[in-house]
Amino acid sequence: AEMAAARLSGSENRLVSLPLSRIRVIMKSSPEVSSINQDALFLTAKATELFVQYLATYSYKHGRGKEKNALTYTDLSHTAEECETFQFLADILPKKILASKYLKMLEKEKRDGEVREEDDEGEEEEDED
Repeated sequence: AEMAAARLSGSENRLVSLPLSRIRVIMKSSPEVSSINQDALFLTAKATELFVQYLATYSYKHGRGKEKNALTYTDLSHTAEECETFQFLADILPKKILASKYLKMLEKEKRDGEVREEDDEGEEEEDED
């Protein structure tokens, strides 16, 4: 049976473009996983590949990149933000914003989180970089 599995894994590698060794490492990083069946590894790799293809195709079709005949990061982040299926990726594919805008958002969050009512005048000087 081991010989059949070895031969099978050789042909499986050609059916998937993602490296099975890296997927095995990612799967083993989960504390609940003690051993990984070769079929489970292959199916996880294939499912991941198909998911990435679906995400890319959907993002391309619904994005602005097709005007330039290209898939852009903005297309992907827009999909993660707008499409319910992909909303779980919103943390991984955040909308691009300027660093200055991000710093202002952090500052506002900090102010909103504080209960005191005095002005944060001292913080203005730190933003000079």
